[in-house]
Amino acid sequence: MFEQILYPSPIEAAITRVESLIGDRKNSIPHRTMALLLLQKDPSLWSVSDSDMRSQLKQELDFAEIESIIAETEAAISESLTFAIAQARHQLAMEIEQDVTIQPHQQRAFKHEWLHQLSVHPLTGIPILLLVLYFGIYQFVGVFGGGILVDGMEGFFESEINPLVNTIVATIFPWTIIQDLFANDYGIITLGIRYAVAIVLPIVTIFFLMFSLLEDSGYLPRISLLVDRLFKTIGLSGRSIIPLVLGLGCGTMATLVTRTLESKRERIIATLLLALTIPCSAQLGVILGLLSQEPAALLVWATVMVTIFLGIGFLAGKIVSGEASCFYMEIPPLRVPSLNAILTKTYVRLKWYFWEILPLFILASVLIWAGKLTGLFDFIVTGLEPVMLWLGLPKEAAPTFLYGFFRRDYGAAGMFDLHSSGILAGQQLVVAAVTLTLFIPCIAQLQFMFKERGLKNTIAIASFVVFFAFSLGYFLNQLLTIMELSF
Repeated sequence: MFEQILYPSPIEAAITRVESLIGDRKNSIPHRTMALLLLQKDPSLWSVSDSDMRSQLKQELDFAEIESIIAETEAAISESLTFAIAQARHQLAMEIEQDVTIQPHQQRAFKHEWLHQLSVHPLTGIPILLLVLYFGIYQFVGVFGGGILVDGMEGFFESEINPLVNTIVATIFPWTIIQDLFANDYGIITLGIRYAVAIVLPIVTIFFLMFSLLEDSGYLPRISLLVDRLFKTIGLSGRSIIPLVLGLGCGTMATLVTRTLESKRERIIATLLLALTIPCSAQLGVILGLLSQEPAALLVWATVMVTIFLGIGFLAGKIVSGEASCFYMEIPPLRVPSLNAILTKTYVRLKWYFWEILPLFILASVLIWAGKLTGLFDFIVTGLEPVMLWLGLPKEAAPTFLYGFFRRDYGAAGMFDLHSSGILAGQQLVVAAVTLTLFIPCIAQLQFMFKERGLKNTIAIASFVVFFAFSLGYFLNQLLTIMELSF
């Protein structure tokens, strides 16, 4: 027989006092158990109808006196009685588990325990996370992937591939309309495939390598533990970090993963933040690559995005109805990542991602060609030009936002082209980077939002995102102008 659980002395004293109130009353439930239920305000005793046990207890027990005992005890232990009782039971369960089980490799587990504690404690975990973000995301994905690799491949396409394609297509097809479909400014090969291969592919490859490294090392679940308390303030739990981090790779895939979150409230908030504040890997890589040469510009962009993420998340947590989610997650051991596992995961994700976006990039090029042929593309671009001027951007930026509607990474690649040609620079580049990051999700992500959240929520989120993106872009441009910051 197991020994009786001994609770802290104030609780034991409270149990004794309630037992004395129960007295000699005969009941199938032992007096100590009844006292514990009463002290925890068990609903079966406190919140049932008069026809049940509660009506009988009314006549025999002084519930006002029990309320007083509960208040005095909680004041003595400085925490909830329910929590303190559960904690004592949990501690006993752990002691029993340790007595009756054998822990293999206990020395090895202890060897890595200090690394686990360093990664989840706020004082050490936050600096470690910042280092991971700086070297893993900024330097590796942004500077190396979005800068060095993209510059090299983009330059190769511009100097070698595109002129060759234009010549071959002009030789094969004497009709300008058909030539424009495959080559020239908006052709399938010279624009769509160039964007997909020269700009997007290097960035997502580097990002998925980094993500697989963090995942295989066991570090990602520890980030969940680290940010859980912060995320509670914006209506999320630490578990939400997984779809949000995945959103840095592909917002479409991340929106699908939100279905793993515990509550409808948490799923809606995470979907909103993914649609508004989380750039996909191509967007992130291009922005980091373009802004990395000017730290002040990058700091402004990062500060704005983090502020909006926390601010909108906090407001959404207050507005969206529903109960807060509980956080629980299995924490795997920290380990040295396997090179074979990293390469396999990267290959599988990259294959899925690339075969998803390549047809969409080709489709976007065809739609742009058809739009220009019918005049619809020029009509939409002309309608966007006043909005660009209102934001303080050149009117040439209008097609970039239209590209972004087809694919976020398509729009990011358009911004790269504008910067390369000298049209977008300085303050305008910062405003464009912020506005385009916040701009409406691409068609694929909208499709998954509709599938996961329904038509009503999708329309509400998309409408809010468009309004908020352009409004914030305008106010940011005005603020930077007043502050006279130079980039």
